Amino acid sequence: MKNSYFRLSMLLPALVLASCAAKLPYNQQAIYKDKFDDAVPVLNVATFHMGETTDANSTEFDENDKKNQQDVKRVAILLAEFKPTIIVIESLPERDSIRRADYLDYLQHPDKKFKDPDERELLAYEIGRLSGAQKLYGIDFKEGYDYDIGEQVISKVDKTTTTKYWQLIDENEKKNPEKGIPFYDLFRLNNHPQYLESLININADLLTYISSKGKSEGANEAAKFYHRNLVMFSNLNQIQVNKNDRILILMGGTHTAFFNDFLKRSPKYKPENIFKYLK
Repeated sequence: MKNSYFRLSMLLPALVLASCAAKLPYNQQAIYKDKFDDAVPVLNVATFHMGETTDANSTEFDENDKKNQQDVKRVAILLAEFKPTIIVIESLPERDSIRRADYLDYLQHPDKKFKDPDERELLAYEIGRLSGAQKLYGIDFKEGYDYDIGEQVISKVDKTTTTKYWQLIDENEKKNPEKGIPFYDLFRLNNHPQYLESLININADLLTYISSKGKSEGANEAAKFYHRNLVMFSNLNQIQVNKNDRILILMGGTHTAFFNDFLKRSPKYKPENIFKYLK
């Protein structure tokens, strides 16, 4: 009798799982295997630019303030728990030799002082030091486009969508202010999935609503930003990795948002949930 109870208790969890799976709508059921067995774990991290930036939107942050630097280091401790072996940053690949020498020097001298440091020196270097990562690569690609194309298109077909969306953004920012909140809270906000999706809208997709009849002025500009991110992903794919590697990517939020999509679909990479570390 005891053996029967034991077999039943072992069987019940499997039956419950099978029952739950059967209740899932078809579109939520996994029907394809979409990742390689040796897919490389990737932690894709969004940050605002902590130093000078050419971006249209920037966050006020004194990168030389001691408290700010300590706050960044506390986040570095959390993200280093991912234990990356490779650090990837928003830097041009052609500068890799210079950047890597700078990074390796920091590993030997963590008290090194930087003049006007940004998120790479303050956060990426420290994550790498704490995790013991020896490899650091840049994957940036520069390609300009016109953020303000809307001001040049006179006879717009859609005269309301962009205005209404900016009103929506203003409402969201009032409920989730970026100014005046602790650094950790700001960093978590910058990595929230909805916040990241909004950055793609602001920086690219919203431009597709800007056009005169029969033309696609806004979409043509947005395509340049899509192209930039695709080339950056191509640069990532040129980094040699093995089955033991773990990659941490640190970039501006809009690039992170694009990469979330790329990494999700890629068979080569297995994205990690950043909120496993930003608890």
